[in-house]
Amino acid sequence: MSTSEKYVHSLKQIKEIEDRSQKEIDEQKKRVAEELRNFETYAIQSITAAKADGEKLIESSIDQARKKAHAETEKIIEDAKNKAKTVSSRIDSQTVKEIIDILLKEV
Repeated sequence: MSTSEKYVHSLKQIKEIEDRSQKEIDEQKKRVAEELRNFETYAIQSITAAKADGEKLIESSIDQARKKAHAETEKIIEDAKNKAKTVSSRIDSQTVKEIIDILLKEV
């Protein structure tokens, strides 16, 4: 084999190696691009799920707060009714006493 043939043969080998390397690089780029797309899809799904879970938690918290506030309101109203009855009873007893005192003074 002459020097020029060796040179041409070496160039062909280099070209084949370059082509294989480029093919491997292209395949790796495709894999990385696919992984990025998959990760993006996963991230979007995770964010959407987290948002939905957060909204459910907020709704649940609001509902619990509403129920607690309603229960407290009912308790306050019931306490107010009981106090009103007690105050009303006191006023009636006091009024009765005053009436008796007035009647006894005139006797």
